[in-house]
Amino acid sequence: MMNGCTRAGFTLIELMIAVAVVGILAAIAYPAYQEQVRQTRRAEVTTVLLENAQLLERHFTRTGTYNAGAVSLAAQSPVSGTAVYTLVAVRGPATFTLTATAVQGGIMAQDACATYTFNQVGQRTPANIQCWRR
Repeated sequence: MMNGCTRAGFTLIELMIAVAVVGILAAIAYPAYQEQVRQTRRAEVTTVLLENAQLLERHFTRTGTYNAGAVSLAAQSPVSGTAVYTLVAVRGPATFTLTATAVQGGIMAQDACATYTFNQVGQRTPANIQCWRR
């Protein structure tokens, strides 16, 4: 206090403490946010695969074969955003395999659940239940 006036404001140390606190919070929050995004995208691609499996089973019930008729594989997943997975259907007379593979360079490429496969007998890969949880 000089000459009866007070100074208002932040000191450099107070500012550096605030920056450090924000940095620590960001270091904790950003990975958690990325994992939440991954879980959401996994749920969306799981839904796309299971919906298409259901369409194929309905078609098989009507016609006795999987390899005829249209399958409405979504061009992208998540449906509302950019392509995250490449979706492929391999069909034969008595079998089908639906595969979703993460697009290279995206957030899902490093994920443990980067490739999903589902077939006519309900086999799912990867077998990790965390990948297929919706």
